[in-house]
Amino acid sequence: MTATRYDRRMYAVMNDRRAAAVYATAGRRRLLVGAHVVLTGVGVAAWIGTVFGSGWILAVAVAATLLPWVVLTGALNGSTRGLLELRGRMLDERQLVERDRVRAVAHRLTLWLLVAAAFGTGAYGVLADAPLRAAVTPALVGVLAAHWMMPLWVAGLRVQDEPREPEEEFGDAS
Repeated sequence: MTATRYDRRMYAVMNDRRAAAVYATAGRRRLLVGAHVVLTGVGVAAWIGTVFGSGWILAVAVAATLLPWVVLTGALNGSTRGLLELRGRMLDERQLVERDRVRAVAHRLTLWLLVAAAFGTGAYGVLADAPLRAAVTPALVGVLAAHWMMPLWVAGLRVQDEPREPEEEFGDAS
């Protein structure tokens, strides 16, 4: 199959190196992933509170987390060069294998998160002597959000640093 205009445009966007300094090192990528995890957690918790609770403050929190979350998502996608966003025909064999590995690791992590959520909601029901539906829906929404984002987080943590040019590594020899 040949690449479409959309494929070529997305490839160009995902491989744009103008913001590469933001995610150039493993430490910066870990910081991006950590901030993205926190923003995702805050946004999802605020959304759950808005749906199952009351108050406009939580709705404002959802709105306030959205823009930085989108920016961080773009930075993580850029750091992986679109590993998870590009169609398979735009990736080489090495990238396809890496995407499969990322998805497998994310799947295993999400499995353990589901196990923890099941035990946590069960424990809540027993210890709080409350109906399980009070804990199940928020837990499921939280795990769904983590399931959705886990491949991006794993890919952001697994991506390797770009090879340095010799003059960057050793300084200017002149």
